[in-house]
Amino acid sequence: MTEASRTETLAVTIPPGDPEGGRLDKMLATCLTVLSRARLKDLILAGRVTVGGRTIEDPSYRVKPGTDVIVAVPPPRPAVPRPQAIPLDLVYEDDAVIVVNKPAGLTVHPGAGTPDGTLVNALLAHCGNRLSGIGGVVRPGIVHRLDKDTSGLMVVAKSDEAHRGLAAQFAAQDGADRRLSRAYRAVVSGLPHPTRGLIDAPIGRHPVDRVRMAVVDGAKPARTRYRVAELLGPPGTAALVDCRLETGRTHQIRVHMAHIGHPLIGDPLYSSVSRHKASCIDRRRFGRQALHAARLGFEHPVSGEPMVFEVPLPADMEALVATLKAARPAV
Repeated sequence: MTEASRTETLAVTIPPGDPEGGRLDKMLATCLTVLSRARLKDLILAGRVTVGGRTIEDPSYRVKPGTDVIVAVPPPRPAVPRPQAIPLDLVYEDDAVIVVNKPAGLTVHPGAGTPDGTLVNALLAHCGNRLSGIGGVVRPGIVHRLDKDTSGLMVVAKSDEAHRGLAAQFAAQDGADRRLSRAYRAVVSGLPHPTRGLIDAPIGRHPVDRVRMAVVDGAKPARTRYRVAELLGPPGTAALVDCRLETGRTHQIRVHMAHIGHPLIGDPLYSSVSRHKASCIDRRRFGRQALHAARLGFEHPVSGEPMVFEVPLPADMEALVATLKAARPAV
């Protein structure tokens, strides 16, 4: 299949507005929210945008209401990750799988803005050609992910058989199959009430801010069970919470805790610093969402043996908890 046959063509008509028109890149960003303005600017400069049948390569070109515009979006070019000697915290490894304790700040796989220095680059250096999907997929061995600034446990496939088996378990998480279990520890603003419960709220892409996820009617089902493990800070300002995923949506815990009014401390996307004193105090000193994948259970994809791994909180979250405990008045 040629690149031309896989190019996506997006056609829009500039909506009513200023009769003098507006910048082409800005008007397209308003109409095509699936693409960023920066991405649209690149496409214009590359000669992939036609206005009224004429190719325009100037992002500042004034386009008037009612004008037909066509954007030809080429298929993404798969990255070719290269091995890099990045230290790995190995929790378990055999011929089929490897379990790592990912530090905060490490992106899982290469992508836009992060061409290397990722977990995949580190795994390629560690495993060589023993990593599943080598040379065939953009993210070799990766069957699930953690956000860049979320720390904790991940399992990676080292063989195609293991990849298929693990992928099936993650895909079945939303159903009755409970071979897979994932538990997290989070430090949240405020004190959730009740102190334990099930958050059952569908999650989808935010209707306006495409970087964020949100609780959206009709989106994919999402369920998170939570339990307050410890009160932190002055009364009502923060808590250490255990969360267990019953589904696996992007940013699920971050979205769900913010949805019930208790965002994660340090979360740059979902916390509202004006709502909770703990957020105001600690976002300056804790520069990431306070979220750690503490427990991971799965069925070994080759032997069928149940496997469970646990890791303690990383040093930065331990320090955050200690700081908040020290701020709690003596009884």
